[in-house]
Amino acid sequence: MAETRKASRFIVPVAVAGVAAATIGLVPALAASGDPDLPEITAAQLIEKIAASDTQTLSGTFRISTDLGLPALSGLASGLGGGGTSSADPTEKLTQLFSGSHTLRVAADGPDRQKLTLLDGSDEYSLVHNGADVWAYDSKSREAFHEKLSDDRGDRGEEGPEGLPGSPKQLADEVLKAAGDTTSVTVGGTAKVAGRDAYQLVIKPKQNGSTVESVKIAVDAATGTPLKFTLASVEGGKPVLDAGFTKVDFGRPAASEFDFKAPKGAKVTEGAAEKAGEDAGAESGGHGGPFGDALPGGLGGGLADLGGDGVNVIGEGWTTIAKLDTGAPAPKTEDAPKEFQGFLDSFGDKVSGKFGSGTLFKTKLVNALLTDDGKVYVGAVTKDTLVNAANAAK
Repeated sequence: MAETRKASRFIVPVAVAGVAAATIGLVPALAASGDPDLPEITAAQLIEKIAASDTQTLSGTFRISTDLGLPALSGLASGLGGGGTSSADPTEKLTQLFSGSHTLRVAADGPDRQKLTLLDGSDEYSLVHNGADVWAYDSKSREAFHEKLSDDRGDRGEEGPEGLPGSPKQLADEVLKAAGDTTSVTVGGTAKVAGRDAYQLVIKPKQNGSTVESVKIAVDAATGTPLKFTLASVEGGKPVLDAGFTKVDFGRPAASEFDFKAPKGAKVTEGAAEKAGEDAGAESGGHGGPFGDALPGGLGGGLADLGGDGVNVIGEGWTTIAKLDTGAPAPKTEDAPKEFQGFLDSFGDKVSGKFGSGTLFKTKLVNALLTDDGKVYVGAVTKDTLVNAANAAK
């Protein structure tokens, strides 16, 4: 037990970097091949086209590649002492989408039926929302996870297929909500995506100090549906996030696509809402959609969720920084359990300034400064911007 409590102190910087990476900013790098000749359109008109899109049905193949510049996360969950959960639980299984490249099959038929299948060689992981039921099944472990949705979570007509976690539509909506005076929005030509003619919406910060270089959203010229989303870092290299369809069909999928019955002999785990009853299910909401915010593209919650009323916001726009005061000295990396030491050291740098000293946990998108006196500064900003903010707050 002592070792478990000791380990939990070192989850904080990992959680800060990981959760913030899922809730701040976005970036691009869309390769154009055989660009179609389409009528000219302004950025405002293209944004209106996205907003007016009412795609309710689709199916296809989806490819998502994520490169946050983090060391491998596999096996980290087991080091947290979080045993006892099903391998089919979406919050456990889908963390692998934080790194590497993955192929998924997706299908949607309005707000009540969606299906996502993660392909991993001959193994498949399926997540199915059909009415009031959410099922997940891991063919490798032969484990299933089931949760019964309460009425307020199962009836969300406004979400539609964009409720699919990490979909280009969901990602585009989050970026467009944040666009303002600190943002440049232009049309950057056209592209072919999944065999469809598309416009490219290019979004860039006007401010210096952001880790975001740009965001590109490929928008279907006919329907206004975002088909591809690419997020690039000022550090260059591979995109931080490259998510889009390789095949897409806007026809209605067969109803049988969303049928699910746990295979004979499979171990079935019921979700917390199902086990605790309807009232507990309503209280445990906050999943952000039928499939929740388990994917990197979930983007729900925001930085304020990390510390509630204890979060102070510094700056605005793309250089916004969240400051948290833990009220306790930061744990020393050398005191961490062995399973965490290498992980923390691999993306943590010692830094100092007028604020004192601390450790900077870095990714290609989000950086977090944990000072030795227990303050945390986190944002999609460069190292120097974080240090300057800490110095100014001293």
